[in-house]
Amino acid sequence: MALSAAAMGQAAAGQKSAPATIKTLPDKTSAESSASDNGQPENNQTGLVIEPAEMPVTYPHGPYNSGFHARGNYVPVLHWSVEKGKLPPGMILEDNGALRGEAQRAGEFQFVIVVRDGGNPQQAVRKSFVIKVVEALTVVWKVPAHVNANRIEGSVEVSNATVDDVDLTFDVKAVAQDGRATEIGYQHFPLKRGTIGMALPFGENLPYGSYVVYVNVNGEIAKRNAIYKQQMKTPAALLVAVGP
Repeated sequence: MALSAAAMGQAAAGQKSAPATIKTLPDKTSAESSASDNGQPENNQTGLVIEPAEMPVTYPHGPYNSGFHARGNYVPVLHWSVEKGKLPPGMILEDNGALRGEAQRAGEFQFVIVVRDGGNPQQAVRKSFVIKVVEALTVVWKVPAHVNANRIEGSVEVSNATVDDVDLTFDVKAVAQDGRATEIGYQHFPLKRGTIGMALPFGENLPYGSYVVYVNVNGEIAKRNAIYKQQMKTPAALLVAVGP
């Protein structure tokens, strides 16, 4: 007996299709976390990340007590070392990430550190850093030494970038062609820590002749046995053509 179109539709609606088979692929794991120079693993964003982002500025013979640490998933214990470049002379990086010492000279020092954890396989992450060692005591011309009638005069600016008061000696001499030196400026006082751009004038009447002006600035921090010296001189001799 032939089924009607309606009956055929009802029969089709009553049939249930077989469920589809779904295959789940296993997760892939990396044998070892690769490392990049920005302090973050390339293949494992939950792994080691080196901090801080940058290092504090220091100055020669200034005590430095900083260091590196890491965040993320890692197996203790971490081991730190310098892989490339050089630390400022006088500083050391300890295995636990502590960076200590006193820089011996001014400059910019670039280096790459690497940290490794205790895993097997081991995570290793690298990061580049720069430590700036600025001059503790600086002196620049404010009004360059010049001749005014029979007088040589001018001024400088001195700055103290340290965290200590500095016992400052400011001495200016005009040296004639025959080697005769005349004092044209002198001060001795404590230059307070953090002082920037203090003006120190100098000047004196001089006899006829040509003179090279030397500016000597010495600073001492006795409690740390630190001495800082800066010197400037005029690029050419100054001629005093008018007698006193």
